[in-house]
Amino acid sequence: MERGKKRRREEEEIEAENRDANHSLSLEQNLSFSDTNVALRMMRAQFPQIDKSQLYSSVKDRTQVDRELESLRRDKVVRIFKLNTGQDDHGIMFLEDYLKQLEHVVKRMEEKKQGDVDVFKWFKGHVIESKLEPSIEHEELYALLSLGGQVKDGHISLLINAGLLTRQLIDPNMYWFAIPNIGSVLKGLYQGRKELLSLLNRRRYKEMMLAPLEKMRLRLSPLDMRFHLRDLIGSGHLKTAHTPSGIVVQVSKD
Repeated sequence: MERGKKRRREEEEIEAENRDANHSLSLEQNLSFSDTNVALRMMRAQFPQIDKSQLYSSVKDRTQVDRELESLRRDKVVRIFKLNTGQDDHGIMFLEDYLKQLEHVVKRMEEKKQGDVDVFKWFKGHVIESKLEPSIEHEELYALLSLGGQVKDGHISLLINAGLLTRQLIDPNMYWFAIPNIGSVLKGLYQGRKELLSLLNRRRYKEMMLAPLEKMRLRLSPLDMRFHLRDLIGSGHLKTAHTPSGIVVQVSKD
């Protein structure tokens, strides 16, 4: 109980800092943090959906990140989602933000009168509340939804069409939990990675000072350059070096 109160106090303090902070703070000033929860909440001000590799770029100890992330997941502070942009790509979203997305989905479905919206209440109250892992088996999904009412095949199709579930390709009996309307973000993530790496690879020493680089805009991605820098630094495709002139971003050698 005391732990929960302490975490809430910490979150309130961080949220207050975020409200007062300039969201365009440079990466040079905010490249690393000592705590995963602090890193998540500071990055959340810039990016509502956070790629796991961004955390690896922000908190140097990867074991600490994995341990603290698991604790935040168990405490229902965040949810972790498998992304289709790479084998090891995972997205992280604060549960409160995810539930707001779910509310928008329900509202949209109600307005369009698309099917039985009761299934979304069952999904929120029985599935999201009890199933914390990134995936769920068909039988377990069916059983949890049944706690809310009589489940039909059309209900699960409705959840898939709403972008809340995706069927796993290797096992159609398994589903990944998904973030609604994330398609444009994933496309931007994939294309932005390629464009940023290409930009640096074309430079003579395959490097560039961080300060001017983070102010550049990518042509093929709507996402902020800082998003892509954190992503590629955390995944190991880029590395940073401190020099008297500032931080240099370099393409990692194969």
